[in-house]
Amino acid sequence: MATGELNPNHYQAQRAAKVVQHYLNTRYGSPYRLLGLHRVHSGNAEDVEDSGRKYQLEISVQEIISNMTEKCSAEVLFPSGGQQRSPQVQASCEELLKINTIAQEEALYQQYKMKPSLLSAQNLPDSYGHIDPDMKPFWHLCIVASSFIMLNESSENTLFNVAQVANITQLATENDQLKFDCHVLLHEMVSQEIIHWKLLFTWSPPEGVKVQQMEQLPHCHHCEKPPNTN
Repeated sequence: MATGELNPNHYQAQRAAKVVQHYLNTRYGSPYRLLGLHRVHSGNAEDVEDSGRKYQLEISVQEIISNMTEKCSAEVLFPSGGQQRSPQVQASCEELLKINTIAQEEALYQQYKMKPSLLSAQNLPDSYGHIDPDMKPFWHLCIVASSFIMLNESSENTLFNVAQVANITQLATENDQLKFDCHVLLHEMVSQEIIHWKLLFTWSPPEGVKVQQMEQLPHCHHCEKPPNTN
């Protein structure tokens, strides 16, 4: 792996920047706020003795729903050693966090907290890439919850995207938190592997997304191929 100034379009800078995206979604993502990597402007890598490899990045982050973009500084440390440990991330994107989604989130929360029938949906998106508008907030929620997995599993040799939500089921509300069971398909783009994970998570506007359980499922040989996520 190269050190010093990096080509911003090269895989090293792109993989480190993608980790920043996952981190920001775990901190600030919601049904109506979803952050994505827009562009890497510059990057620098250095080996930190006894710690790992540190990347300093200048990137543009896009809030996908409002289409707003902000230039942000970020630092990613991939820990050294054979045992997989989560990257350590610091990032500041203040303007994107000022987007006010409180009213939309509260309306969604009240609607599904009071609904007599619990939500259940499959194949977000479907084989044609379509998601029903009513289901888009839950697609976003699953991406936010999956960001905890993608952040935890990321290394300098990975690049993760959410390919599909195979299913999401709403469970009984618990301590004023909406609760969901979810099966997601992650696309690891370096190996081109589709990895299945089961997630149990809660959400409310004040508390955000909290992942209670995450479990990698056995490889599924007979499953339908998810939509293209490139």
